[in-house]
Amino acid sequence: MDANVLRGTLRFFSNMKDPRKPRGRRHKLADMIAIAICASICGEEGWYDIALFGQVREQWFGTFLELPHGVPSHDTFGRVFARLDPDAMEQCFGQWMAHLAEASEGRLVAIDGKVMRRSFDRAAEKTGVHLLSAWCTANEAVLGQIACDVKSNEITAMPKLLELLDLKGAVVSADAMHCQRETAAKIVEQGADYLLQVKDNQPTLHENVALLFDQGLTGDCQGVPYDYAEDVDGGHGRIETRRCWTSEAVMGLVEPGAWAELRSVVCVERIREVGEQTSRERAYYISSLPGTNAERMLRRTRSHWKVENQLHWCLDVVFGEDDSRIRQGYAAENHSRLRRVALNLLKRDTSRKLSLRAKRKVAGWDLGYLLHLLTLGTSDQ
Repeated sequence: MDANVLRGTLRFFSNMKDPRKPRGRRHKLADMIAIAICASICGEEGWYDIALFGQVREQWFGTFLELPHGVPSHDTFGRVFARLDPDAMEQCFGQWMAHLAEASEGRLVAIDGKVMRRSFDRAAEKTGVHLLSAWCTANEAVLGQIACDVKSNEITAMPKLLELLDLKGAVVSADAMHCQRETAAKIVEQGADYLLQVKDNQPTLHENVALLFDQGLTGDCQGVPYDYAEDVDGGHGRIETRRCWTSEAVMGLVEPGAWAELRSVVCVERIREVGEQTSRERAYYISSLPGTNAERMLRRTRSHWKVENQLHWCLDVVFGEDDSRIRQGYAAENHSRLRRVALNLLKRDTSRKLSLRAKRKVAGWDLGYLLHLLTLGTSDQ
């Protein structure tokens, strides 16, 4: 069992630099990270739970961890993770995901931000931790995350996150905040394509794209080459129709060379019917992808929002991230990575057809199942 466990997930986090001075250091950092990851899989809600889980399962942990002075206290866990370099932890996370990831051409990587609601500290005048995450919709996995500096925002954090990811052959989607020339250029530089929503933060571009479609659509896009797709679904008294137009008629919309490899513009119209009430809205996008397949583009615009229900919703509802009051030092950011490690492992496992919440419970009850999760991705799987 020792070899299997240490060849799995835990090995990618075993060589992190310890922030503590060697003198008086009683517990190995690798042991603490291993216990914290296991406890996060099994439903912990803070450092006290992590320490308690380690104490209850100390005999089992002792079969593959050193534990020279037993399991650390919850105060020790809190102090160490508050000082642990989040960038170093993210590098380990990225190496682990690079090992697990099954890269495929055209995979969609949706990037979106989230504030940990209760991570603010009013007494210390510390704002809530704002995390920018990259979510692979095909693999249902977090590929990376980075905290936005309190003096900046997601726009300045975006290039740093992109540099951490292997994006070759992927399509990167983001909301209108990230419709920036520098972001588009960075995505192309890393061998990927972009699909960026356009709103009023790019007023001239937004006006030109809207004008192209709004005027063209009234005459069935006369004189403008385009492709069209539509889908309809409904339920519970609601009918939603989505229409998508794509066009490569980008000449004159922007200055030549202003947007890296700009090839197409997209219009998505959503019509929602509930009883006798009907609402209609349009969204506009720019992309480095060809504009010849509206059906595929429509799927991509819909898939982008999976980051909300497959990542953010799971973190809040299943892992209780918004209710976490961990806030000292880097503790909130590092604890969030533990949740994302657990989420990736639970979603990757296909051995049991259970909800995420049920899988967490089973892992806490069944050490064989927890061991299975920890060894996902080893050569003998």
